[in-house]
Amino acid sequence: MRYENRADAGRRLARCLEYLRDENVVVLGVPRGGVPVAFEVARHLGAPLDLAVVRKLRVPWQPDLGFGALGEHGVRVIDRAVLSESGLDPAGRETVERAERAELERRLRHLRDDRPPLPVTGRTALVVDDSLSTGATAEAACRVARSRGAGHVVLAVPVGPEAALPHLRTVADRVVCLQPLRHLGSAGAWYTDFGRVTDAEVATLLAETRQTTTIAATAATAAGPLPEHASAAPSPDQEVEVPAGPVRLAARLALPPTPPVAVAYALGGGSGRHRPPHQRVTAVLRRAGLGTLLIDLLTEDEERTPHNAFDILLLARRLRAATDWLRRETGLPVSHCGAGTGAGAAVEAAAGDDIRAVVCLGGRPDLAQPSALARVRAPCLFVVGAQDTRLLGLNRLAADWMCCDHRVVPVPGAADLFTAPDTVETAAELARDWFTAHHARPEGAARPLTSA
Repeated sequence: MRYENRADAGRRLARCLEYLRDENVVVLGVPRGGVPVAFEVARHLGAPLDLAVVRKLRVPWQPDLGFGALGEHGVRVIDRAVLSESGLDPAGRETVERAERAELERRLRHLRDDRPPLPVTGRTALVVDDSLSTGATAEAACRVARSRGAGHVVLAVPVGPEAALPHLRTVADRVVCLQPLRHLGSAGAWYTDFGRVTDAEVATLLAETRQTTTIAATAATAAGPLPEHASAAPSPDQEVEVPAGPVRLAARLALPPTPPVAVAYALGGGSGRHRPPHQRVTAVLRRAGLGTLLIDLLTEDEERTPHNAFDILLLARRLRAATDWLRRETGLPVSHCGAGTGAGAAVEAAAGDDIRAVVCLGGRPDLAQPSALARVRAPCLFVVGAQDTRLLGLNRLAADWMCCDHRVVPVPGAADLFTAPDTVETAAELARDWFTAHHARPEGAARPLTSA
């Protein structure tokens, strides 16, 4: 069994951990790759998410070979067999450990952003990673959980070598490995998408979980109303397939109770719907009561041909098909949102259609045809990082062709909107406010033009 990506692995893993739902659980993701897996597990169990930060000790001349791992609270795990085979002398080992300990402390400050770790004393610590190799980092993470006072430690991974599990069962109270393999090979071989996870994505997932947990706690205990735009926790989304001509497009659909409009959030690739920043935007929209369809306008096979992402007419045709499907399925009016080349598709597809509002987030609306830009009647918002002067100029160029109500909003201090959690949050809030202000057609507004 191959996993589509880390989010898919997390959802599958979560189903095997259902028995923990009613326990007092804290999910500890191992950065960086383990955090997207842990995020899905925490969301499924309704549990808080924190980190178990560890650093692998690598043989200097063979970086893929680890002889141990370091963790918070002075945790240190050494694989004596690997160390002996590597020929690394004590001085060399001390040099590696000193460098990795310094990097561990730096990453702790960076990833936690001065926030204290969640308390785990007496609770069940569920340690989650995306795979095992020798098991040293997993052992270090479990020992970190013990050092923080966990009453019970469960280690859960989607895939790992069978030989590593017996020892890990002496470290954790329970080990859950969906695929224990006699010959693991490369962990990435068991994922279709095993791309690098960035610190920004880790921070975004942690922020999303913190906010969701806070909202749920407020809803359960507060006597007064919830804060504005946070009337409910995000509704769970579901993977759907949207017919678009000869292909079926993968998407994530979520509908809160009685939404006034559904937002089709278009991405010009084949796997962007799994990226945490885009999921963060849709979560903010759903908390405002809006329905969302986060859709990739290419298949994964098509994504491998780079020029497909710039075929705006193809992407726009598919977004129109998705818009029609969304109207049929939900009975709701539709707004468009787009990122990257999906922004060009969002405005191109809005031309001549009854779209309530359009938002382009750090994208390329300039790739739409000038004639299409001039025919858009929906109010349009262009959000761009203020420091990306080239992209800002391209968005202003697109806006100059438009006859509808439109605004270009630079986000101060930002270049790429999707690399830092605070800029993702700002962009999401701007989109939310635009959609909620324009979900109904204003009185006297022009009817949409007929498509050519």
